[in-house]
Amino acid sequence: MIILGIGGLLGDAAAAVLKDGELVAAVEESKLVRRRTHWGGLDEMPEHAIATCLQLAGAQPEQVDAVAVVRPVPEAGFHLKLRAQFPNSRIIVVEHHTAHAASAYYPSPFQEATVLTLDRSGDFRCGSRWQARGAHLSLEHEQYSPDSIGDLYGRVCELLDLEANVDEHKVQWRSVSGDSRYKSLFLEILNVSEAGPRLDRGFFSTERLTHGGFGARFFERLGLPDGAALPEALRADVAAGLQHAVEDAVILMAGKGENLCLAGGLGLNALLVSALENRSGYKNVFVQPVAGNAGTAVGAVLEAWHGVYGRQQRVAMNTLSLGPTFTAADIKQVLENCKLRFHYLVTTDEVVESAVAQLNDNKIVAWMQGRMEFGSRALGNRSILASPLNPYSTENLNIFIKHREPFRKFAASVPAELCAEYFEVGPNARYLATVGRVKPAHRETFAAATLAGDLVRVHTVDREENPLYWKLLHAAGKATGLPVLYNTSFNLFGEPLVCTPRDAVRSFYSSGIEAMFVGNFFLQK
Repeated sequence: MIILGIGGLLGDAAAAVLKDGELVAAVEESKLVRRRTHWGGLDEMPEHAIATCLQLAGAQPEQVDAVAVVRPVPEAGFHLKLRAQFPNSRIIVVEHHTAHAASAYYPSPFQEATVLTLDRSGDFRCGSRWQARGAHLSLEHEQYSPDSIGDLYGRVCELLDLEANVDEHKVQWRSVSGDSRYKSLFLEILNVSEAGPRLDRGFFSTERLTHGGFGARFFERLGLPDGAALPEALRADVAAGLQHAVEDAVILMAGKGENLCLAGGLGLNALLVSALENRSGYKNVFVQPVAGNAGTAVGAVLEAWHGVYGRQQRVAMNTLSLGPTFTAADIKQVLENCKLRFHYLVTTDEVVESAVAQLNDNKIVAWMQGRMEFGSRALGNRSILASPLNPYSTENLNIFIKHREPFRKFAASVPAELCAEYFEVGPNARYLATVGRVKPAHRETFAAATLAGDLVRVHTVDREENPLYWKLLHAAGKATGLPVLYNTSFNLFGEPLVCTPRDAVRSFYSSGIEAMFVGNFFLQK
């Protein structure tokens, strides 16, 4: 059975394919078309992502048994378009938060769990809570859009002169350096109970289209004139007040139990995930690593598999390496077409040895291997790497290559079996979905990646999931005594992760990256 999932149609569009109970492909449209996807109408589909996923699955459109689509409005014209493209398919419409819940629970390791979904808005809802057992999801209650935690986070994003629905991650990382003086203010605005928030509208102005729509009452509580620009000195504290209030609110909404699953845009907030791991009443927490709208494509196929077809066999999500890969011939053709000089390294041992030599020489290295990751985080297949022993790693990575704010730190990748020697972190670090702490003996070593105090983004690498990257980390450890590399996403500022060899070449020669490995091909500047 082949099920195609289509999600994120009003932004962050993606496709996924489930083939005979195995998730074989998942790709975002933006990574293929090299721009953020904003749809002009409800009849549009992520055609590139669909075609790529079917190709990866080895399937033709007429072989697709079902198309599960996440849509706000199931229009007849859209159904006709699907029917024409997939003539033998059953068309299944999945509600937005149902898809989020399915994406969170079904790939989890739990047989029973509470499932929480939280975002800005989808199908006029902004959250839901479910009880799950076996292959079944049961809805407890829903949260509706006017009372959206995600909307409040977006409003503060705008208040900080950032772009809502795009830059929320910047608010999260900015919060780390702030204090909690405004936490009580945001808790008052949220007015949260176990049933969810009931936002106090008295803090907003219906007439103001700027400053996040906050009104005079809000600015008065900040000690500012109504509508004033937020001073730089207050920004980190406002972000921290919001972040800490949201963490407390979500912990209250989650309740207590053995297992918790999380999805929706707020699930991308690694500080929130860490708070749930460490401060909630749950023993185990699993977050869907592609928790935003793109992840609903995966949720759609899983809801079709379990909820519609009644299949009891759970679908494992053992990797996010679900996108395109490229052969040596593909790569060579691009490099020669661009008239580039390169070295071809015959074995993977040569690739690893050459990369370690570059890193030990304090070079910044682009690393493109295997299948592209699904989601916004680089997990060792589309990464920019640096040695923690490089004294200029922070300056080179953040300022000269990524062109981003110094409060946005890169991650530390470490073999999973060696992680406990250096860091304290939960299981969601496998997909960079949480944060950890540096152990006291190593705080000086990882100072460049530390967010505040001993807080750090940690990426644990399993040998079975990514054997080449795991091998590189161990080789770095053998050479230096430190089996850890700094890892950030391989992309230019404001663009998605690179997908193809041509994307990699463009990013390499448009940035300060000094060496690049694309498959077995090695390029230097």
